[in-house]
Amino acid sequence: MREDVKQLLALQEIDQDVLRLKAELIRIPQLQEAAKERLANDTQALSDAKAAYQQNEVEIKKVEIDVGTRKDTITRLNNQQFETKKNEEYTKLGEEVIRYKGLVDELETKELELMEVADDLRLKISEAEAALAKTQGFVDEEIAELEDRATERKSELAKQEEQRVTAASVIEEDLMETYTRLFDKREGLAVVNVTSERSCTSCHVQVTPATYALAQSGSAISHCDNCGAILFS
Repeated sequence: MREDVKQLLALQEIDQDVLRLKAELIRIPQLQEAAKERLANDTQALSDAKAAYQQNEVEIKKVEIDVGTRKDTITRLNNQQFETKKNEEYTKLGEEVIRYKGLVDELETKELELMEVADDLRLKISEAEAALAKTQGFVDEEIAELEDRATERKSELAKQEEQRVTAASVIEEDLMETYTRLFDKREGLAVVNVTSERSCTSCHVQVTPATYALAQSGSAISHCDNCGAILFS
């Protein structure tokens, strides 16, 4: 194998690592956001449960006020009943007392039902709090691990970029330009092996016998007839 091709292969390996590390550094914040989104879902579930409980408490308070108002009316009607001297008026007041007592019974029944709902909602709040706490633990751990991974990858990337400067410094300028163009075009496969069946392992197209022979001999740089990748055998 030609020495300059060996140098290009060494550079390509570094460049592929650089690409991998950069791609991972892009993915890490995305993974962190996905973890936070899971936390946001549980946070919203807890918020919804608390809102439902608070609304139910408002309804209970309204019923309590209505019960108090009607009991006050009953007291007033009883006083009027004791004060009246007319039988007809006394009877009507008595009927109103009975009607208001019925309303109070209905309201108190409703209040009991709302209190049962409150018990269920308190349970939902407890469950939502437990789910959130569990998810919070997982998310905190995951984010911390991702932060550690990002730190490691940044360190690795810095080292690889330093090594790249050294590896690239020994390659001729024209060949370096060709390699860079092919690396970008062929998605990291600028220098590739040509198989014994004369197949380019970058584009998988069979090269001509002359191209294959040139790659084998190493007398000059050999390029794939189809994709232009630098070949070695």
